[in-house]
Amino acid sequence: MKMDSRQNGDAGLRRALGTFDLVLLNIAAIVGLRWLSTAAQLGPASLTLWVIAFLVFFIPSALTVQELSSRIPHVGGLYRWTQAAFGDTHGFLAGWAYWISNLVYFPAILLFVSGIVLHVAGRSWWSLAESPLYNGLFCLGLLWSVTLLNILGLRRAKWLQNIGGLASIAVAAQVLIGGAIAWWRFGSATPIHTANLVPRLDSLATLNTFAILVLAFVGLELGPILGDEIRNSARSIRRAILISGVMITLTYVAGTFALLVALPPGQIGLISGIPEAMEAIGVRIGMPSFGMVAAALLTLTSAGGLGAWITGTARLPFVMGLGHYLPGRLGSIHPRYGTPHVALLVQAAATSVVLLGAISGSTVHEAYVLLIDMTAALSCAVWVYIFAALPVLRRRAAGADAGVALVPGGPGVGWLIAGVGMVATTFATIVSLIPPAGSAHPTLFIIKGAGGCVLVFAVGLLLCVRGQARMQQARVVAGGAAGG
Repeated sequence: MKMDSRQNGDAGLRRALGTFDLVLLNIAAIVGLRWLSTAAQLGPASLTLWVIAFLVFFIPSALTVQELSSRIPHVGGLYRWTQAAFGDTHGFLAGWAYWISNLVYFPAILLFVSGIVLHVAGRSWWSLAESPLYNGLFCLGLLWSVTLLNILGLRRAKWLQNIGGLASIAVAAQVLIGGAIAWWRFGSATPIHTANLVPRLDSLATLNTFAILVLAFVGLELGPILGDEIRNSARSIRRAILISGVMITLTYVAGTFALLVALPPGQIGLISGIPEAMEAIGVRIGMPSFGMVAAALLTLTSAGGLGAWITGTARLPFVMGLGHYLPGRLGSIHPRYGTPHVALLVQAAATSVVLLGAISGSTVHEAYVLLIDMTAALSCAVWVYIFAALPVLRRRAAGADAGVALVPGGPGVGWLIAGVGMVATTFATIVSLIPPAGSAHPTLFIIKGAGGCVLVFAVGLLLCVRGQARMQQARVVAGGAAGG
């Protein structure tokens, strides 16, 4: 298929991001500090699970993203990689599934921020957490503010994700400092020894936690989607992944360790998030404001993460609009600010619909919980595409650009990297569709979750086929006109 020239790298976007910006984008997008308390509930064995998740998913994903972004450094990232490896149809399906999964993920971040803000305001405001009016107004205001900031240009919008990345580092440091003070004054609240560092692989709780920890490392694919807006994109992405990878992993492992030192797992299990954990640690060490400070930093962290995901994900409908699979208007660039403003507006409108549905009633809310599980499954399905693209593109290179490969070896080594990552991803996908404890109809839950994922791909395939038919018809008309 002959593509729009802008699809091949001349997208008309402005290069506004450097290595430092990408480091903070990765941290803001990937680090979910709520996973520290989730992991710590399992006890010291969670430290071992973090290391395993790092080895079987994060390292393969880092190597894969670095190499693919070096081979194909243009806007669209995973969409282009899959397209180059498996053709237009699979490229569109990967981009479509990724975009749809994030339309559900955005409301989850928004609702998390709306709840965290109440912890900054104080306990007297906590009752608003269940208010649809408060959540709706706050979330819509934040969503459209971030969208408008992105429309005004990435040079402005990047500061939100940069602040979010720095706030993530700050709250992680706060967790470490609180844990260190608690350990120095009282000793470790959780006994940590060789025996309890070994995870019980026959336990469903262990397997569920491990799947969550694998998914906690997802996000390195986001930066390369902005390819044509990154200065020296291949080099910047490579350096950013290395630097942020070290910081992200240390945050997860050291942060979980600090929580276990400061509080026993049983108490952490009763805490809904880092602000309450920090408040409990603050009370223990005589610093009651710890929780409020953590809540303020988490607000900035989550807002920065939201900004990062909105910025990156909007480039997918933009590129698919350039490719004529989605309406061509989505491929428009603002004449003044050089941003994909139509794609950003459509994305915000679609997110608003999902958000309002999520808070409109209990029945819809239950459906929303199911959609969140589908989000994880769809993200994992896209990662299977990304991993598989590595050895395929290595084989096609046939030594012509072997210098691009970051790990010595040909397709065989590529398949080894991809195979390890795909096994971990597939495992996380399966576990993400397991019904939650207490589900009244577990079989129906699985059918709905798996069926919903199939439906997303089916709709994507329909759109792709229709787009290809339109392009074929346009070529026939153009050919006839030229012949006449």
